[in-house]
Amino acid sequence: MLGYLGAILVGITLGLIGGGGSIITVPLLVYVMGLNPVVATAYSLFVVGVSSLVGAIKNIQKKQVDFKAAIAFAVPAFISVFLTRKFIVPAIPEIIFSVGSFTVTKHIFIMVFFAVIMILASVSMIKNFQFETGEKDREFNPPIIILQAIVLGLVTGIVGAGGGFLIVPALVLLVHIPMKRAVATSLLIIAVNSLIGFLGDLGEMTIDWTFLLTFTACSIGGIFLGIYLNKFIDGKKLKKSFGWFVLLMGAYIVAKELFL
Repeated sequence: MLGYLGAILVGITLGLIGGGGSIITVPLLVYVMGLNPVVATAYSLFVVGVSSLVGAIKNIQKKQVDFKAAIAFAVPAFISVFLTRKFIVPAIPEIIFSVGSFTVTKHIFIMVFFAVIMILASVSMIKNFQFETGEKDREFNPPIIILQAIVLGLVTGIVGAGGGFLIVPALVLLVHIPMKRAVATSLLIIAVNSLIGFLGDLGEMTIDWTFLLTFTACSIGGIFLGIYLNKFIDGKKLKKSFGWFVLLMGAYIVAKELFL
């Protein structure tokens, strides 16, 4: 019950601040629902993908999505995330290395790597970076866009989170689209990347569809509740506080996995 309430909280956060909430999905699935990190990251890809798709459809209806930019960024990214989930994650050994009595397992590696991504995302939320540039400031550089998209796909594939804090600045600085459209476009990219990444897991593990669809439904319900609450609560003011929460959670995961 606590886990499903957490799923609703994830959705409320997405509805209120427009992003970031999905990054707490994996810790919720691992530490509250008791799932293996590999399974949790796979389930998270589905939850994040469906939740982002809901937001993307709304943005498409508002004509805020730049489809050309989405395609340019999403194609190499979703190829990367699919290959990561299909081949790289299963290839990670259960015991990576040992130092004395301390052994770094696959579980520890995934959770610590995820915690690092959480900390980076939290800094983005706390600082509330705004990236604005014009076409004259930089030249359109497809090789750099493809490289960053591949790296994004690798990160998304390993941690099961959308990586909006990486996509938005890339769209603004490399593809030269305005900040508001970049945020809207990033949701479509996240949805495509996450759902295709999840497809890479279908043949690798048994999916508990009843649990996954129920958890996802709770998250989507939370999104609509968050959108409603956004009429009364300033989501932008909450974003910084949520950033501190994510930072503390990231630090806790590192401490738990390495020292506790």
